[in-house]
Amino acid sequence: RSDHFAIWCVLRFFFLITAYTSYLKGIVLLLFRSTHMSRATFFALLAFAGLSAVLANTCGGNCPSGNCPSCPCGTSVERVNIDSWCSQFSGWNQACCRCIANAESGGNAHAANHNSNGSFDVGLWQVNDINWKQCNNGAAPCEPAANLQCAKMVWNWGGQSFKLWSTCSKCGCC
Repeated sequence: RSDHFAIWCVLRFFFLITAYTSYLKGIVLLLFRSTHMSRATFFALLAFAGLSAVLANTCGGNCPSGNCPSCPCGTSVERVNIDSWCSQFSGWNQACCRCIANAESGGNAHAANHNSNGSFDVGLWQVNDINWKQCNNGAAPCEPAANLQCAKMVWNWGGQSFKLWSTCSKCGCC
């Protein structure tokens, strides 16, 4: 009985951390239904609970840093063809555009990053929320077309260059 209580306490801790996800509800129900639990089963459940806690902060993979307090672009990853989106604007250097978008989002249109100053960057080109009002009526430009329009505006504000992106030096595009 004391082993079951200890297991319950550990799982309850992870259950609270992940804001009552359905996965952990299933684990708690499984725990209460079982009368005998091996150590292997306990550690498997503990690992699963820990993984769920980690995934809760990553917005389903959209926030790889794991520090997003919310998910402005949701929790479903949307992989898109960077070349296709870069080619929709002929004003910029295509190789630089591809490098910037790849370095910023890896081709995930729903990518998000929560910065140390509290701001968010979202989308293929990781457009900062300070720009959302001017480029997307205040909404997070999560969809590729909206993010492209915002990226073109930021590119123009940077003197028709990629110098306003932190990855411009890495890409040799400043």
